[in-house]
This record gives sequence, C-alpha cells and structure tokens, in this order.
Amino acid sequence: MQSAQSPDESVQPTPAAAPARAPAPVVARLFASLRDGETRALARAVSLVEDCAPESATILKLCRAALSNSPRALRIGVTGPAGAGKSTLVDALTRELRARGSRVGIVAVDPSSPFSGGAILGDRIRLEKFAGDRGVYMRSMATRGHLGGLSEATDDVLTVIEAAWSSSPDAENSVRDVLLIETTGVGQGEIAVVGLADLVAVVLVPGMGDSIQSLKAGILEIASVFVLNKADREGIDRLESEVSEMLVLSAVVAHEVEPPPIVKTVATTGEGVSNLLAALDSLASRKAGNRQRVLQKTSSPKAAPLSHPQPPVLDHLGIAVCSLENSLSLYAALGLTVAAVEEVAHEQVRVAMLPVGESRIELLEATAPDSPVAKFLGKRGEGLHHIALKVQNLHATVEGLKSRGIRLVSESIQIGAGGHRYVFVHPSSANGVLLELVEESEHGDLH
Repeated sequence: MQSAQSPDESVQPTPAAAPARAPAPVVARLFASLRDGETRALARAVSLVEDCAPESATILKLCRAALSNSPRALRIGVTGPAGAGKSTLVDALTRELRARGSRVGIVAVDPSSPFSGGAILGDRIRLEKFAGDRGVYMRSMATRGHLGGLSEATDDVLTVIEAAWSSSPDAENSVRDVLLIETTGVGQGEIAVVGLADLVAVVLVPGMGDSIQSLKAGILEIASVFVLNKADREGIDRLESEVSEMLVLSAVVAHEVEPPPIVKTVATTGEGVSNLLAALDSLASRKAGNRQRVLQKTSSPKAAPLSHPQPPVLDHLGIAVCSLENSLSLYAALGLTVAAVEEVAHEQVRVAMLPVGESRIELLEATAPDSPVAKFLGKRGEGLHHIALKVQNLHATVEGLKSRGIRLVSESIQIGAGGHRYVFVHPSSANGVLLELVEESEHGDLH
C-alpha cells in the first residue's frame, strides 16, 4: 500500500520517467497486417491517417520507425495545368514501371468543391484496370480545402504506403519501388509537390498560348523534367521551342546547373513513356551520387579504386566577389597580401590569389555580365564558389573519374590563372559542391 506524504514535507520526490506506452492492441494488429502486405490493412491505415483519426499518430510513428533503416521508394510528382493529361500519363507510367518489375503506389489528388466540399475522384475510374494487381496501390484523395495542389495528408499517406511495402516478401532489391504523386490541375503558385517528391515531372500540352508565360514564375521553376504531352497534336514543336527559350532566359541555367530535360509523350498510346522513364532514371541516379540505375535491373562490374601515390590536398577556396578592390581590404586588415592578380580571358574573370599557410584564397571577379561567375553572383550572391584540390597527375585522375561515370563540367583539361591545369567536377557528382581539381608538378608547384 502506498503511504501518504505528511503535509509539512516540503521536498517532493522526482517522479520517475513514464515508460514508453505500447501501441493499442488494435493498432498493433493493424500495423502487423499492413507489414505483412495485406491490402485491406493498408487501405484501413491510409483511411485513418487521411481522416486524422486518434490512431493515426501511433500508426505514423510505427511506419516511420520501420522506414528508418529500409531502402526508400522513389517519389515522382506529376503536376501541370488542368487538361494536360496527367492521369493518363500516370496510367502509362504505371504500366511501364510494372513491366520493369517496380511496385507502384499512386496518390492522386482532386480538388474539393468550395460549395459542397465534395470531389469527383475520377482517377479511381481511369486506373481501375490495376484493381487486381497486388503490385499497384492507388489512393484518390480530395484537397479538402488545402492549397498547393495536394491534400494536407498526402505526405502521411505516402509514408504508410512505403512502410507497407518495405518488408513485403516479394520486394526485389534490384528494382526500386516508385510512388507517383498526381496533383490537381495547378497554376503558378501551387507547387507543394516539390516538398514531397524526389523528382517532379511538369506536364504541358500544345495550345496553351500565352498561358505558359503566366506559369513561369512558379510551376516551371520546380521541374526536374518537362513532359510535353499530346505530342501528336499541332503546335508541339512551338511548345518545345517556347519551353527551351524560357529555360535559356531563366536563372535556372547557370554555370553549374544543367537545364531540365524535355521529353515528348503521347500518354494515350504510351509513345515516349519509356524515354521519360529513362530521363527520370538518369536524374535519380545523379541525385543519388552514382550511376546505379534505380528503375531497372542492371549488373555491371565494380570499378577498381583510383590509385593515388599521395592523396589530394586542399589547394584553395574560390570565393566569388563583386569587386576585388572592395574585398581585399578585409584580407589586408588580417595581414594577408595578394600574391598575384590575373585576368583569365576565356573564363571572363579576374583572379586575386592570397596565400594562407599551405593553402590559398582565390577571389573571383566577373569581367563580363554573361560570364559564369557573373551568373553565379546573380543567382546566389557573393560567397563560396568552389573548392580546389591539388593532385599529382590530373590526366590519370580525370580518366579514373570518367571510368566511374563521374560527371565533369568540361571533358577536357583547362588552363587557368598562372598557367595551371585544372578541371571542374560537376556539382551533381560532388554533393552539390563545385569541385576543382588542379595539378601539382614534381616540384610541388602548380603549372
């Protein structure tokens, strides 16, 4: 029996931490069935999460824990204006992905009526042909007044679907599961899908006229790939030209950024869908930092490790500045002196080198408004432009990187300030950093 504390006691004992509460038996059984691949359990769990039921928080916690050490599915957003053929394209993508062995989860979002609150959810009709396919799970959802082209519960529903498949016994390690997220017919500000998807396919069609210009400020800037659907219609070449010109004029095209690919499709016949998947496959592989294909089975021998007599060392940090003169005052106050100032004509840049111990700081000032450094400054402002590593044999290093599929900004070795030889590794292969490799001579000097 617990004894009562006397009223005059002033010191209260510190309560012990409450043990973690086990999930309710009903939720535990539902989660176990979901993990066993039972479609009805998956549908029930998705409904609870979508309706924000009291059990939803526990279900999501269990799903996220299950996914913490599991391979993740590839999330592909499919967005674009109403009438672009997004649902038909999702149908075509699903058929192609199933032929390749990928399981496909589909979350299709339709707008809710501002008057009645209802939604047609027509994707259930369009995709009913997959009703008997256990490798396809489709959920049609209404926005329920949520803005951005998605439902508020979209991310949670995707998490439940992914957790249901992550331990399924028919999973194939060589083929990645894919989650397709179809948004409502969207305009320039409805870009919530970019926060949920690994890749975003923006679907456009001929005959949009000047409306493509109104989309520029938002939806066109989130595209991983542009899909020009209904390519059998008149005006497809004009649309392709308009999109290409817009990319050239936009800030997306910078020195270290490659514009999104443009793929033509006819979703009703499946024409061009395999090309679209190839483009998505390549983009997903680059994002993962390797050339392993994730949407199809491949087997290739592993490359031998690069051989370096000595590992690379840090040579310098490149910093883009608006003005060398204004920037040098800081470094002069720190006691650093300029070793050399040189203009590199073919790069349209002035360079000031400041020795710092065994390394250096390289200040970069653009000499032309359309130079790579000027584009960098226009997009990101002053700051770190690149990191440079010094290697002993640049040619051998470059050949070794190419054999591994490492992407370079330029395939040939360039000559920079002071006559040194250099090459840039593309940020897509260097975790988002522009990496420069420079050559060290036998005497330890750059040449």
